[in-house]
Amino acid sequence: MFEQLGNYTAFKLLALDPDSSLGGAVQFFVMDIVKILVLLVTIIYVMGLLRAYMSPERVRKVIQGKPKWFARLIAILLGGVTPFCSCSSVPLFIGFVEAGIPMGVTFSFLIASPMINEIAVVMLASILGWEIALMYVGAGLLVAYVGGIIMERFKTERWVESYVWKIQMGEVENSPKKQTLTQRHEYALSEVKTIVLRIWKWIIIGIAIGAILHGYVPQQWVTDHLSTAGNWWTVPLAVLIGVPLYSDTVGVIPILEALLGKGVPLGTSLAFMMSIAALSLPELLILRKVIQWPALALFVGVLTISFILVGWTFNFIQSVYF
Repeated sequence: MFEQLGNYTAFKLLALDPDSSLGGAVQFFVMDIVKILVLLVTIIYVMGLLRAYMSPERVRKVIQGKPKWFARLIAILLGGVTPFCSCSSVPLFIGFVEAGIPMGVTFSFLIASPMINEIAVVMLASILGWEIALMYVGAGLLVAYVGGIIMERFKTERWVESYVWKIQMGEVENSPKKQTLTQRHEYALSEVKTIVLRIWKWIIIGIAIGAILHGYVPQQWVTDHLSTAGNWWTVPLAVLIGVPLYSDTVGVIPILEALLGKGVPLGTSLAFMMSIAALSLPELLILRKVIQWPALALFVGVLTISFILVGWTFNFIQSVYF
């Protein structure tokens, strides 16, 4: 359906040449923007019904006082089902610190929240299939768990800015007090409005970049520079390119789809996606207001190495099994 709509708009309505770069770019843009917005609104609404009574304060109370290994698992799972991008996760990060939750657990949430969410999983599955989508989720969970442990071993609480300990974290979201179906419906609609308004521009930018890559970047150029899984340096390069950019996993998935369509290996594409979602420059600038340079450098180093290893692993799996 989405592909047919893209074909009709580009080749019938606008009368573009199907073999032209512009025609291919417009077809890709229309097809993906409709598909992503439909998925986005539907999934946010459904998850909003389930989260109608879950506030950040309640999230912190669930984690507080639990054994570290158990608290870390809860933090990662909560990070995976809460619709926070990298930047909007930072205020909740401050709340975790203020609540006395161990830093390793807090960093596990900070890593998992922007990198894994139900919207991205469904969209990845629609593009790559559920097997790859679940493998991505598994890799993200592992990075969040191990990354949190490493951050904890370095005693990063000593590098938290002093004012953070004095912050009294309030409610970030206003959840309905009563649990009636009508109020949950209203809350879910407000979630759709709030989240879509917050990230729509990143979705359009991501789809536009994906459309340009799809329509204008020559297949041979991609093949020569990025599409060989045997070139070990393509994965680190993809991670470094992704850091200055800012989007969430939803916004970067169209770029991922276009890169895969150009023959870029799966691991290289996923490493690029991870670096944009969880290691963006805007997030680092905000996070610097919370933690000092040593902790920030450690955070960047841990995630950079993790994403490179994940990329190499997926490239190996692709070369052997796919």
